Amino acid sequence: MNSEAEKLHLEHEAARVFMRHYEQRTGKTMRHIWHNKPQKPDASCFLEGERLDLEIAHLYGSEKEAMQLLGRSLTDHTRQELDFLESEPVHDRLICALNRILESKSHKSYHSRRVWLVVRNVHPAWTTADIHRLQTLIQVPQGHPFEQIWIVGDMLGHSGIFQLFPHPPSP
Repeated sequence: MNSEAEKLHLEHEAARVFMRHYEQRTGKTMRHIWHNKPQKPDASCFLEGERLDLEIAHLYGSEKEAMQLLGRSLTDHTRQELDFLESEPVHDRLICALNRILESKSHKSYHSRRVWLVVRNVHPAWTTADIHRLQTLIQVPQGHPFEQIWIVGDMLGHSGIFQLFPHPPSP
């Protein structure tokens, strides 16, 4: 599989996992995934019959893990980002990696009315609960283009999903 096909496959799977868990959590239907061209978010679907665009990001732990997941060589930019993360203490790497993704994605712009950011955690040692515990350290940049930001706790979503922005009401 070439790198573009791999990227599309990862994005599609992340969107599918998120949509399944979002439906289970909220009872609202999310259907049909299709991919978009640049200047649009990665994928689109219908939420309760209305179009919703999803920007997908993957949260990695190390270059080795990312290469294993992607099955290919990484771009210089991705390698630099992951090298930086490896210099951080393991307990700080999760929050550092997540904050770097949020910062990077906050500068994008889209030709879209509604965009949600979905970050799928790929690191096997981190879960939705770990991310939730670090919520006070997560830095969601002002002026980002996302109506909502969600975290998928692991590759298959076994640890659930977590709404990062806007903060959901406390139960």
